Amino acid sequence: MKRTTGIWFGLFFVLVGAGWSIWSNERILADGRVVLLELAPIDPRSLMQGDFMSLNYALGNELRRKLAHEDGYAVVRLDTRGVATLLRVQPEPLQPLPKQSNTEPPTADEIAIRYRIRNHRPMIATNAFFFQEGDAARFADARFGEFRVGSNGEPRLTAMLDGNLKQLGENRY
Repeated sequence: MKRTTGIWFGLFFVLVGAGWSIWSNERILADGRVVLLELAPIDPRSLMQGDFMSLNYALGNELRRKLAHEDGYAVVRLDTRGVATLLRVQPEPLQPLPKQSNTEPPTADEIAIRYRIRNHRPMIATNAFFFQEGDAARFADARFGEFRVGSNGEPRLTAMLDGNLKQLGENRY
């Protein structure tokens, strides 16, 4: 009896956790601010996973030059087209830390985007965009990734755009 109750409680918590994760991602996609990040695409092919574009972001290259060694937030400003430009790096998204910190709250035209350091490289969002086999030529002109960024700084890739900001394809969830 106790074992069955424990199993039911465990199942309940797993389902609540999965539901919370789905709900929070859906909120970012529905309410997040649109940000365009310039791409530096790599190789659009994987034999095991099908066709995909391995992604590298110009913002990640800038973060490497700024010597970002710990997880943090890249505060960016959007131009009139919505393309992000790095302003500064800080450890927290919004609230200033004690006086010795250099964290500043973003202004209305700034957005804090969370990044993580993995293998000594800043990782911003996903590092791949998958598409249907045979569509590699369609995505060869991709120059920007369209993201929705939540209030917590978490980015979600929604589409790939060409140099004229024309949508080439959407990220299908």
